[in-house]
Amino acid sequence: MRVRLGALAGAAALSGALSFVLLAAAIGTDFWYIIDTERLERSGPRAQHPLGPANRSQLEPLSSHSGLWRTCRVQSSCTPLMNPFWQENVTISDLSRQLLAMHGTFVILLPLSLILMVFGGMMGFLSFLLRAHLLLLLTGSLFLFGAMVTLTGISIYIAYSSTAFREALCLLEERALLDQVDIRFGWSLALGWISFISELLTGAAFLAATRVLSLRQRQDQAI
Repeated sequence: MRVRLGALAGAAALSGALSFVLLAAAIGTDFWYIIDTERLERSGPRAQHPLGPANRSQLEPLSSHSGLWRTCRVQSSCTPLMNPFWQENVTISDLSRQLLAMHGTFVILLPLSLILMVFGGMMGFLSFLLRAHLLLLLTGSLFLFGAMVTLTGISIYIAYSSTAFREALCLLEERALLDQVDIRFGWSLALGWISFISELLTGAAFLAATRVLSLRQRQDQAI
């Protein structure tokens, strides 16, 4: 039983640390949403620019990639997204208000999940050190709750991106151009998904350790 409990402790520590690092990397990087206009630029009017290839190269590409906090062009500095918590004296549509509300929600939930993992890590260390059954159970529940927070934040971001895309469709006059634009989610979102899975495994490891410790205590009492 001791070997198995130690293995669970190692697995929980490894998966918890991995989940924290991946989610922190996802939050801090700007590749959640990628817009690639290379095909459009090759086949559009810019490709037949009358001044020749030398001048075409001076035109700024339209491709961009976005994170939770800002959007970046290929050859330009990144610009911050609109602050969802500061809307005074600003006249915007209801759909824009909905987008801002969704933006404000996931930029709160995802960092909150990081904070929960920090507290969970400290509780987990103490619970294995003290062999405390109740503390192990609370730690496992905290990590599972944090995983749900992460999942909610990621899901809201996906819904936010879909809503923003539909709004862009309404504003765009030449919708046929979108057939030549590659729009996809990036590797930052993938890191968030892996972090969510790792966080679930961490919670499961703590709950399994709770079960193992409970069985061990019962065996000790029977002896």
